[in-house]
Amino acid sequence: MKIRYLITFLLMLAAVQVARSQSVALKSNLLYDATLTLNGGVEVKFAPKWTGDLSANLNAWTVDNRRWKHWLVQPEARYWFCEAFSGHFVGGHLLGGQYNWGNLNLPFSFLGTDFGKLKDYRYQGWMVGAGIAYGYSWILNRHWNIEAEIGLGWVYTRSDVFECADCGQRIKRKVPHNYVGPTKIAINLIYTL
Repeated sequence: MKIRYLITFLLMLAAVQVARSQSVALKSNLLYDATLTLNGGVEVKFAPKWTGDLSANLNAWTVDNRRWKHWLVQPEARYWFCEAFSGHFVGGHLLGGQYNWGNLNLPFSFLGTDFGKLKDYRYQGWMVGAGIAYGYSWILNRHWNIEAEIGLGWVYTRSDVFECADCGQRIKRKVPHNYVGPTKIAINLIYTL
């Protein structure tokens, strides 16, 4: 019986040592901050050159009768060329979320032709996708970094289309759309623990 307690104690002690040696970073995407989108991320080092990143964002309000409501979760595995949290990295990410967009007068076609009419129609639906990314992290001091990242990939969406941003009848149901292009753009302010 005492040996079982001793083995359990040693396993718990080993787990504490592993957890203590991990590096963790907390981050905020400054580009999302500029669009009033709440966001945050956590990145954990699990090997000398490998980290796992999980970021999420939420925009749940209407500003000046314009809708850019959405939530998005984006996990990513990263390989660092030098060491974790420093220099160049490549990554692979997944994404998933929901959106409710309308009354947006964008100077470009957003997500292809289906979403090119965001000024006149409202799109409400969900999205999933995957992509690859490249980035670079600059160390500012012992705890602070700045990181830039861009990702390209594929997103599948399915949405209902409404006549206008705030009102109107549903005119289309479950319209599918495939998008290929940028899936991640970030300038992250990072605090490492």
